[in-house]
Amino acid sequence: MKEPEFTGAYSLMMVRLTTAGAASHSLEAAARLGGVHPEMLRHYCRIGLLGAARAQPGTEPVFDDDAIFELRRFEYYRRHHGLGRRSLRLLGRLWREIERLQAEVRFLRGP
Repeated sequence: MKEPEFTGAYSLMMVRLTTAGAASHSLEAAARLGGVHPEMLRHYCRIGLLGAARAQPGTEPVFDDDAIFELRRFEYYRRHHGLGRRSLRLLGRLWREIERLQAEVRFLRGP
């Protein structure tokens, strides 16, 4: 059996892909990405708006992309719909409950 001859019309290139880890942002970077002042973000952390882990006093919180997304959603509702602190906390709890229930339904439905 004869080997095929390649004329060079096609080239093969091997590329190594590495998976990127989850992005983490400092408080200042997260505030800039979320469009809020760092003190406002600290306040959100203190009242537990972005999760209980970031509400720990004395620790510098770190934010991932999901937290930035959630911060931007909170800010949208605060600025455009005039929601207060208590309403935002309720809204956050409802969003998390919906996500938990959706994950449970996906699990129960199976592959």
